[in-house]
Amino acid sequence: MTDFISGFRKSALGDKPAEGRQSGANLLGTLARYPALTKSFLAFNGHILYGTSLSVRQREILVLRVAVLRHCGYEWAQHVILGREAGLGDAEVAGIIDGPDAPVWSPADRALVCAVDDLLTDGKVGDDTWEVLAEDLDEQQLMDVVFTVGTYEMVAFVLRSFGVELEPDLAPHIQDRGKADTAGR
Repeated sequence: MTDFISGFRKSALGDKPAEGRQSGANLLGTLARYPALTKSFLAFNGHILYGTSLSVRQREILVLRVAVLRHCGYEWAQHVILGREAGLGDAEVAGIIDGPDAPVWSPADRALVCAVDDLLTDGKVGDDTWEVLAEDLDEQQLMDVVFTVGTYEMVAFVLRSFGVELEPDLAPHIQDRGKADTAGR
């Protein structure tokens, strides 16, 4: 199991240093129970994390909004760290919880938040949202928006369904305003 976890981390991080990263040991331990599935998922998720055509900031806005709407504290805690590293400030983090009407958003960022809401509510990006996104994003970026939301919705399902608990180093990163739970479940 230790070799699998080590390989998982190496595959997930690629050549990126792991300094300052939360361990994710509870999630990794859960996924390690099904190595074949996890390896296939990891190959795909590696693109979403490190091969995406979106900026890290854009990706983290999407992932954090999924975490809020799916009430997934584990996903929230992991990605609020990444979002802050990508430049999201306190007002933007609060805006992700508040939604697309938060006054902090530029039109492009508001469209990202709306895209998550549209996808998780209606199963597609609404025409008005798509039009705004298409003003700033190319075809591949638009595809990455949809795949990022879908991937992290699935991750939230996994975390909550399997009751993956927060590691102690993630607990300080929970922002609970009634929408982000304190544990994966």
